[in-house]
Amino acid sequence: MDSMTALPGKNTPLMRCLVVDDEPFAIEGITDHIGKLNFLHAAGTCSSAIEAKELLREKDIELMFLDINMPDLTGLEFLESLDNPPLTILTTAYSEYAMDGYRLNVVDYLLKPIGFQRFFQAAEKAREVFMSRSSLQKNDELPQEMYIRQGDSFMKIVWEDILYVESMQNYLKLHFEEKTFTIHQTMTSLEDLLPKDAFFRIHKSYLVNISHIDMVSGGRIFIRGKELPLSKHRKDELLNNVILKKLISK
Repeated sequence: MDSMTALPGKNTPLMRCLVVDDEPFAIEGITDHIGKLNFLHAAGTCSSAIEAKELLREKDIELMFLDINMPDLTGLEFLESLDNPPLTILTTAYSEYAMDGYRLNVVDYLLKPIGFQRFFQAAEKAREVFMSRSSLQKNDELPQEMYIRQGDSFMKIVWEDILYVESMQNYLKLHFEEKTFTIHQTMTSLEDLLPKDAFFRIHKSYLVNISHIDMVSGGRIFIRGKELPLSKHRKDELLNNVILKKLISK
């Protein structure tokens, strides 16, 4: 066995991987690297972003290896189009795209040709992020009360009272019944802190408290008279996993 091959610990979850690249040789190389790590599993490969989008709808993917330079739709354009992308490691032969990758909150950025040692470092980083998120999701003792910074003060809030969260670039607006707070945080980091069964990402810019949804109509959601956009890519999941489970009339 390769000296760099990693064996998963007793509680290490398996990460299903998708490799997206228009070069068969590159796909083969990454898939071969994945096979050396027992905490990774190659669940699928695609030669274009369009194929990848369809596969992401069909399979649960925890980690995506995404090439940047592809025809029709680049890796960066594809990643920006996803409302809830899996953990992503970018792969490319061009170093000038690094800043774009980190802007999109990717796990790591690998330059081709990709050696196994560098691949292993990126995969380990992805595993750490994945395990951290998994731990938060399994935490059944999430406190109802949380604190947010407001200037030099710390304000206590109750997450159940949040109606919805609105993304404003590097800031978030927390909307309550009678007040709104602005905090300096990313949507992804806040989403990781809130209970997964209580909040749903309806759009790249909106996270809603499911218990406060008054109506879903077409591509819109209504909360306390406020009309919010519902992404067409998230609509089916909302209807199937949230609304239909609580439907009392057909």
